[in-house]
Amino acid sequence: MKLIFEGHDYRYAVEQSLLAFFPSERPVYEGGDPNTARVRLTVEGRTASAATDLAVDSKTASGTSRIDVSGAADAYERERLLQRAVKLSFFEAARSLTGVTPAWGALTGIRPAKLAAGLLEEGRSEAETDAILRDTYFVSESRRALCLPCAKAGLDAKRGLEKNEISLYIGIPFCPTRCAYCSFVSNSVEKSFHLVEPYLQALLAEVESAGAMVKELGLKIKSFYMGGGTPTTLTADQMGRLLEAVHTHFDLSGAVELTVEAGRPDTITAEKLAVLRKNGIDRVSVNPQSMSGKVLAAIGRRHSADDIRTAMELVQRAGFPHVNMDLIAGLPEDTPEQFRKTLDEAVAFGTDNITVHTLSLKKGSRITLEGTRIPTVEEVGEMLDYVPEKLRPLGFAPYYLYRQKYMSGSFENVGWCKPGGTGWYNVYIMEELHSILSLGAGGSTKMVDPAHNRIERVFNLKFPQEYIQRPGKISANQAAFRTFYGG
Repeated sequence: MKLIFEGHDYRYAVEQSLLAFFPSERPVYEGGDPNTARVRLTVEGRTASAATDLAVDSKTASGTSRIDVSGAADAYERERLLQRAVKLSFFEAARSLTGVTPAWGALTGIRPAKLAAGLLEEGRSEAETDAILRDTYFVSESRRALCLPCAKAGLDAKRGLEKNEISLYIGIPFCPTRCAYCSFVSNSVEKSFHLVEPYLQALLAEVESAGAMVKELGLKIKSFYMGGGTPTTLTADQMGRLLEAVHTHFDLSGAVELTVEAGRPDTITAEKLAVLRKNGIDRVSVNPQSMSGKVLAAIGRRHSADDIRTAMELVQRAGFPHVNMDLIAGLPEDTPEQFRKTLDEAVAFGTDNITVHTLSLKKGSRITLEGTRIPTVEEVGEMLDYVPEKLRPLGFAPYYLYRQKYMSGSFENVGWCKPGGTGWYNVYIMEELHSILSLGAGGSTKMVDPAHNRIERVFNLKFPQEYIQRPGKISANQAAFRTFYGG
């Protein structure tokens, strides 16, 4: 669909609205696509007015929205209100044309719980916040039931933070094989085994320099998370050296959790798990995505459902206090019935934390490139509807959620946990509550100043070879981090 803007350039807001209503369309800005959306924005005095004219498959519809922007506290708030006007006008036109109301209504942002948390902080009651989500943004009842608990979890996390606390992330960009849905910068060990040890040496150097910087700035580590890729692609010896270095250069004594993704079951061994426990890791995440052999084959996994069961037995024997399992709704060859079986078995493992993702059709993934058949939006919706039906009676509650571009059905990813099983790092990063210092290739350091509503980012080089060869980029990023904290 060709997007034509007048008076603004809010591409992300309109593109997300477009994908929610017209999932087969992709935004274009040049050429003569017969399907068009003309979105206008004008501001006169106190009022911002937006209007959208849609023309899709010979059908037309229009929508308008007016918002008072005079009460905006700052430029950031004013910008948010202007974008809201644009999104609501597009929503009205698209809903009129299609007769469809998406599950998240007019909300298009990555962090819907952040909006709800803001309303609660303003003094709104839960009932008032729920009514705003329903009446202003047209969010469905089922999604409001996800949003409010996650907003409350975010506020709980915020109240437990001190000004000088940050979280530490370390990335291991290697996997046994590349999954068909993946677009992350992760390297198959089959093709890049020779890079693992040099990468580790470069990472150890960054750990040492970053640890010195954190100490110098008087910062404390609130949570630690090692992700990927697949961290357990490392050998037990490599993992031990890395974690020992982290403990040497960072004081983790005040951290509420130490997490490692033991993501791929075919990388989990008793020896590696023993190393994790020896180094204080109290939470692991095992990410089978599905318990169906047919689905695992379709996404390029080389392990079986039985391998997952064996890995979970090893994890249970190792005695981790908290265990998460990641599942994905909407994978190729999956069905609602099979997804229900997957979730049922994940619960039966006794995990206290389950994250249910919705497939995101990212550019660069093999699914997108090869045109693999995937479940329909209706089937994905059926899969997701089963999640609260299964988990709530067992004592699970949603505690964080986020949305992604090109997500099937414009749905969401949700973390569920039993009481005491909250993965705090997930809340900190998704609700942007404090800084995340990211080490390793592809690392994205997010510097957060909540008091002034200021967020800045610096990025490590994406590919392991570049990361190894250009340590100057790490030094530059650390200099930016020091400057942000006045060092």
